[in-house]
Amino acid sequence: MNVSLLPPPPPLQAGAFARRRQRLMAGLANNAAVLIPGAQLKVRSADTEYPFRQASDFHYLTGFPEPDALLVLLPGHEGGEAILFCLERDPDMERWTGRRIGAERAMAEYGVDQAFENAARDVELPQLLAGRTNWYLALDDSDAMALAKSLRVKLTSRRETDSPIVLSDMAEILHEQRLIKSDEELSLLRYAAHISARAHCRAMASARPGLMEYQLQAELEHEFRWLGANGGAYDSIVASGNNACVLHYIENDAPLRAGDLVLIDAGAEYQLYAGDITRTFPVNGRFTEPQRALYEVVLGAQQAALDAVRPGTTLPAIHALVQRHLTEGLLALGLLEGELEDCLAHGACRRFYPHATSHWLGLDVHDVGGYTKNGKPRRLEAGMALTIEPGLYIPDLPDIPEEYRGIGIRIEDDVVVTPSGGEVLTSQVPSQVADIEQLMARGRAI
Repeated sequence: MNVSLLPPPPPLQAGAFARRRQRLMAGLANNAAVLIPGAQLKVRSADTEYPFRQASDFHYLTGFPEPDALLVLLPGHEGGEAILFCLERDPDMERWTGRRIGAERAMAEYGVDQAFENAARDVELPQLLAGRTNWYLALDDSDAMALAKSLRVKLTSRRETDSPIVLSDMAEILHEQRLIKSDEELSLLRYAAHISARAHCRAMASARPGLMEYQLQAELEHEFRWLGANGGAYDSIVASGNNACVLHYIENDAPLRAGDLVLIDAGAEYQLYAGDITRTFPVNGRFTEPQRALYEVVLGAQQAALDAVRPGTTLPAIHALVQRHLTEGLLALGLLEGELEDCLAHGACRRFYPHATSHWLGLDVHDVGGYTKNGKPRRLEAGMALTIEPGLYIPDLPDIPEEYRGIGIRIEDDVVVTPSGGEVLTSQVPSQVADIEQLMARGRAI
């Protein structure tokens, strides 16, 4: 593997989360309150839970890692604007599940102004919210809405408010803020991309006929955890042969066969920031001529799209560029017929390329942030992070030339918009045919 190990970036400090909270509250009136619940533990079976993963919005504003927490922001509140409710210290439970942070440490280590244990919610929350008549929360979050409904009933019954309480969507403001990444966030995204790149190189070097898809998945995810990632940012896709034509294939239980390609779409999650890489390569280390021909079409489209990333352009413009390149290639290979402009006008390539070229990247692998602004496609700005991922998926059908049937190819990289263009975070994974074949040959020699 040629990807040298980079030192991990430092964790975000309490001050970074405090600055985010201040930025969120800067445009809110003094009668506002922001309510953001953290994630809950979810039962997997009997007395076991799924691995806990903090809610992204809550993490973005607190960095607090425990379940069943609640952040309340009160602009202009004399007792402090950021209040956290968290699990109570409980020696009996801590003996089983580990030491809890508790209210005292939450204030000291996470920079909130006040902290209470959850047992105090019923008393403290109504008092904190008295006179606050504009509540901001995620209107599509059932936990947040249930909390707001309960609190409104309590405040009304206690006559602590005479004015109607208006619920406003916090996501509009917060997700716009999350769309532009800070320097600290970019460092974390780069490292998530770095771990992801090493994992893809490891999988390429390990692939050979006779292995199972899940064994390549194990190579990937070993590298994720070995280098300090939480694990995968999403379910790893390891799709060989015709499985690659299923866009979200996650069974990963088929054998790798000589002569087939394998498509891997996988990324590490580091301190909750996501990597997202796709590479497609031959199981036996050598592309066939039909495979190479299709692959070069996708690679050419991807390179054109990467070159087009810069402030001022739009994702639809980049997608249209990719569609043009793919359509030209499909016409040249005889997979489409007709004139180029007619094929583009009718979206002929959608039969083989049904998805978009890009999505935002950040704390979520499909990160938050609107794709339009003021009714028009959003123009890219420095600090945005996104993917570039063209593909071709050729069905195994009689009207397709036999040599191309059942081939699925996608090439995906992570990109940050810079003031002058785009920084590709995942270029350490080879995408050129010769480089892929060389890496795989070295892997077989070990």
